[in-house]
Amino acid sequence: QVQLVESGGGLVQAGGSLTLSCAASGTIFSPNVMGWYRQAPGKQRELVAGITSGGSTNYADSVKGRFTISRDNAKKMLYLQMNSLEPEDTAVYYCNINFWGRTYWGQGTQVTVSS
Repeated sequence: QVQLVESGGGLVQAGGSLTLSCAASGTIFSPNVMGWYRQAPGKQRELVAGITSGGSTNYADSVKGRFTISRDNAKKMLYLQMNSLEPEDTAVYYCNINFWGRTYWGQGTQVTVSS
C-alpha cells in the first residue's frame, strides 16, 4: 500500500513563496508519474504540475514560470516550489502518484494566499 503525506502549506502574503513536500511510503514501481493537484472551494480539483520518474515535467498554464516541481526518487519525495503566489493560488494542495493503472492521493495541505 502506498501512502502520501503532504506538508509545507500555510498562510502567506501575495508575492510570497512556499515549498510543499510530499513523502511517499510503500512499494513504488517505475515508470510512474507524480503530481500536485489543487482544489479551491467550489471548484473542481485541477492539475498544477506533474513529473515522471524520468524527470519530465508539465505545468498548468496558470503556474508556469512561478512554480517548480521536483522529486527525489531515492528519498521518495516530491516537492513543489511556489513563488510569486497570488490569492488565486489559495486551495488545498494534494500529492498524487500513478503507476500500473493505480492512483494514490495524499490527504492534502492548505495553502492560503492573502492579498
